[in-house]
Amino acid sequence: MKSYVFPGQGSQFTGMCHDLYKKHHSLKEMFQNAEDILGFDISKIMFHGSNDDLTQTKVTQPAIFIHSMAVLKVLEKSFNPTMVAGHSLGEFSALVAARVLSFEDALKLVSIRAKAMQRACENTKGTMAAILGLENSIIENVCQKIIGNVVSANYNCPGQVVISGEFDAVEKACKVLTEKGARRALILPVGGAFHSELMNEAKEELSQAINTAKFNDPICPIYQNVKGIAENSVVSIKENLISQLTSPVKWSQSINQMIEDGATEFIEIGPGKVLQGLIKKINRDTVVSAPLF
Repeated sequence: MKSYVFPGQGSQFTGMCHDLYKKHHSLKEMFQNAEDILGFDISKIMFHGSNDDLTQTKVTQPAIFIHSMAVLKVLEKSFNPTMVAGHSLGEFSALVAARVLSFEDALKLVSIRAKAMQRACENTKGTMAAILGLENSIIENVCQKIIGNVVSANYNCPGQVVISGEFDAVEKACKVLTEKGARRALILPVGGAFHSELMNEAKEELSQAINTAKFNDPICPIYQNVKGIAENSVVSIKENLISQLTSPVKWSQSINQMIEDGATEFIEIGPGKVLQGLIKKINRDTVVSAPLF
């Protein structure tokens, strides 16, 4: 059973989607619509922008979303999903794939989310760190005992958890986790403490936008980050999408549940191959791929 997964922040790169855009003239209208919604030339930044441009949250998130949507547009006639999931930001792409949101409405929400998160990052300084080679329970217990705000934020695959929170608390947690036997505890070059309580400010703004947007019933189950189980209810989908900003990304749990529910092949829709690598680490027997054009 084929399932489609959509990447999130961190998969961007200069030149992303340029080759696809040059080969498929049908994407021109989509990019024009995107620029009208965003109010800036997103294609110029995606195709020719600097790394500094692409790492701004307000730019990164729309750029990755649009890349995934461009791939979907090219696949349009053959695209028939049985399950979908997205890693953090990728959940918005998954919702378009499941026809819960239109491209335009999803991009508006992505833009609101990105700007709200960037403001939250500027107002409340924080960071994230990748912890490699430790069990989830050890990481969770250490975070709970650290003075300050630090939590497990991304359960990416066995042996790879990202923690998030205040600078000092994250640094202290990294030191303790290294002493506990972590193979690596690496501070990440990110703009803030995503998927932690430090994003509460952004959560309030996004909540209003989500609750006024038009959501349709999905054509297939969507496995959302907050619970890691199949969702079909619009009410639950909205609630999970709002909670996601301050809740951990349960990626390992989502993929394992999809496999249990019948997924045998995962196709990554978007820039890079990050999710393919994570899925093989979660279950080496799965088939992973990306569309070839």
